[in-house]
Amino acid sequence: MGCLDVEIRPPWPYRLPRGGGGDSVMRVRGGVVTRFLHVDGRPALVRAAQRRDGTVLIRAEAEAAEDRERALERMRFALGVDDDYREVYELFRRDPLFGAAIRAKPWHRPRRRPWAWEALAWSITKQLIESGRAAAIQRRMVFRWGATRDDADGRVLRDVPAPRLIAGRSPAELAAVDLSPARALAMIKAAREVCEARLEPADATDDRRLLAIREIGPWTVQCLGLYGRGEVDSLPAGDLGYIKLVGLLAGLGRRATIEEVEEFFSAYEPYRGLAGDFVLFGHHKAIAQGPPLRMAA
Repeated sequence: MGCLDVEIRPPWPYRLPRGGGGDSVMRVRGGVVTRFLHVDGRPALVRAAQRRDGTVLIRAEAEAAEDRERALERMRFALGVDDDYREVYELFRRDPLFGAAIRAKPWHRPRRRPWAWEALAWSITKQLIESGRAAAIQRRMVFRWGATRDDADGRVLRDVPAPRLIAGRSPAELAAVDLSPARALAMIKAAREVCEARLEPADATDDRRLLAIREIGPWTVQCLGLYGRGEVDSLPAGDLGYIKLVGLLAGLGRRATIEEVEEFFSAYEPYRGLAGDFVLFGHHKAIAQGPPLRMAA
């Protein structure tokens, strides 16, 4: 298996993720990020590490040179190592929320996925439930249906189940990992659309077809846009985190409505999704530790 190595000097303050997320796919050990993934069904392995001078080293391993290049490209996207927020910061540097959030943690990046399918599938698992429960569903899916590979240290690396694997599942199988029956049907339908080349999650022009699937609404598409396609203006306004955040920051004394979340972040267009992600990241402890907010009337 051949290797492709690159050294990257990020154009904006940067830190590699310190954790792999809750789905047990990306691994972080000893400062090295490892991700097992597939390029058109063929396995690839990507590792990333960061020197003290900030330089990021990324190695992609795969049989074919084009697969190495593609895997490296997708992980550069997922890790956000090439993102430059200088223009955004200059535009909002005096803003008490977004500007302050970037200034406090300039190294933060949205948790993007290397493939748009992953962002779509995981957004379906997260609909209207707490993030911890969604992560548990994702882990069950990964352990039950995800492809595996043994790493050099003997640990097992796992990938997100591909669309063809989900397309072949029954609703009862997905319900068995705690996905609601309606969302299980939605995920299977979306996977079949992808497999039959009627839907490409990476292409925003296919969102209308995606929205035609029952149980898939604007929030799912907004998550796909921000975390699967890198659309910085895509704000998942129906996310429970944003509903609580705006209720807190706006002094509502209750959870905000989706319309109130959209209005709150409207001033940050065309960076509403990026602004929301930074502000939510900066205030997540206050949301978790604060008193519970009642539902909007």
